[in-house]
Amino acid sequence: MDSITLQQSIKHPFNLLKFTFVIVPIVAGLDKFTNLLTDWTQYINPAFLEMLPFSGSTFMMILGIIEIIAGVIVLIKTELGGYIVAAWLTLIALTLLGEFNFIDVAVRDFVMAISAFSMGRFAKFIS
Repeated sequence: MDSITLQQSIKHPFNLLKFTFVIVPIVAGLDKFTNLLTDWTQYINPAFLEMLPFSGSTFMMILGIIEIIAGVIVLIKTELGGYIVAAWLTLIALTLLGEFNFIDVAVRDFVMAISAFSMGRFAKFIS
């Protein structure tokens, strides 16, 4: 029986995480322009929205561009991209917790952040 190396053991879960964190940020980012999945402006803290010099829709489009770029970075430089996506999702979750709305989304984003961070760490072992 062949011994399984660490790299062989984590290759498939790593690829699944990589595929997820390329596609999901890009799709979510693109949806900031169409609002087909949800009305993204509902997630903006009203106090923060009042401070913006532009509309909530414009703000979400800017965030959408950032998310698309993050997905592309995961594709090209997975380790770095994993850390960026993890930080981004943590920031979103903390923002949602600060308003104490959408706690379910905040928890989901924390779990996704942990997954993105793990993918970034796994990238060190995958050639």
